[in-house]
Order: sequence, then structure tokens, then C-alpha cells
Amino acid sequence: MENELRPFWQRLFTFNWKFGLFLILLVCIPRFVLVLHANETGNYGSIGLIMVISALAPFVFLNSYGWKQIGITKPQNYRGLLFAFAAGLAVSILLYFLGEMLYGSSYENWYVYIGKSYKIPPGIDQHSRTILFSVMAITGMTFSPIGEELFFRGIVHAGFSRSIGEKKASLVESSAFALTHISHFGLIFINGQWSFLIVPTLIWVGSMFLVSGLFLRVKRYSGSILGAIICHAGFNLGMIGCIFYGIF
Repeated sequence: MENELRPFWQRLFTFNWKFGLFLILLVCIPRFVLVLHANETGNYGSIGLIMVISALAPFVFLNSYGWKQIGITKPQNYRGLLFAFAAGLAVSILLYFLGEMLYGSSYENWYVYIGKSYKIPPGIDQHSRTILFSVMAITGMTFSPIGEELFFRGIVHAGFSRSIGEKKASLVESSAFALTHISHFGLIFINGQWSFLIVPTLIWVGSMFLVSGLFLRVKRYSGSILGAIICHAGFNLGMIGCIFYGIF
């Protein structure tokens, strides 16, 4: 059986659930801490670095055969890419309306809390808002979709699925993805204090779990990890749009 790992790593790892767990611990724990630190300090530069590291993981550890196994291939269904983008956009908008319905403009609303990191000036004029939105949208549709999809729906999912099958691997990978996002919302820093919002966090984590499943589904539908990346980009565009034009 052909090995997905580069020769150097074959001496240290087997491409299985243990390798997948190693990657989760290696990337997700530092990321969790760095995001919390960024929420406290307002300096989010380190988050981009984490996304770059996540994106590079498949290329550092895997050979060309491994790339194909995790979906770094030409899409088999280009219509699936359009569906992927529309699905991600729609789900993010639905999540906006859910937050508005349950929590309004309070910080218990996930998009309100996440939106504070965008530092949108009060009373900003429409032209400046459009420019800032464009910058945030381009960044949000690039770094996290590429980094997280190559990592979670790519190398991590493939490592677990090799040992425990596709369904269980999806549960593990989606759980890791969802729990990692507690650092983005759930454990919040407001007015110099940390708070943990139990019910909103459960809704947010459950939503991220389901969104992760959507990303994996469109990856399979399109026949390429690009489907997951585009769906994730659509989701982030919808979220950023809702924050800029629906909340702030």
C-alpha cells in the first residue's frame, strides 16, 4: 500500500488516527490560546500565522499521493463549486438571523462579539465602510478557508478515516473544528473580564459542528478540497457582510 507521508515522516508516524490527533494537538491548542490572547489584546496578527501553518501542514507532511488522498485534485463537478459557495453564504446568513432573534445586539450574539474584532469605527461613512469591508472580506475568504480546509477536512480527516472510517472521522474532525471555535466565541473577553456563555456557546459549537459537516459534504460532491474551501469562503463572506451591514 502506498504511503501518504513523506519518507522522513514515515520513520516517525503512521498515517492513522494517532497522526491526526497529533496534528490537532500541535495546531489547535496553540491556536486556541493565541485567539484568546488576540481577543484580550486586540492584536490579531498571530491568527494569520496559524492559518498559514495549517495550510502548509499537508505539504510539509504528505507526498503527492497524500495530496490526492486528501482532495488536492482537479474538481470533478464544477457546478458543485457554485453550489458550495451558495450553500456557505446561505448558512452564514441563517446563523445571523438566529443570533439576532435570540440575542439581538448583545455580546451573547456570536456575530456581535466576533464583529468587535473588526474594529469598525462608530459613524464610519459609507465609502470607508465599503473599503474596510472589502479588505476584511478578501482576508476572510482567503486565509481561514484555505488553512482550515486543508487542515481539518484535508489532512486531519484523512488521517482519522484511514483508521476509523469516514463517518467516525467526520465526527472527530467536526468536533475538533467546533471546539476550537470556542476561542472565537463562547469564552469571551468584555470590559476587561472573561466570561463563559453556556447556552450561546452550545448553539455556536453545534452550529460549527454542522457547518463542518457541510464543508465535508461539498468536498465530496465536488470531488475536491476546493469545494470545501469555496463553501467556507462563502460562509465567511456572508458572516462579514452581516456584521458590516446588519449589525455595526
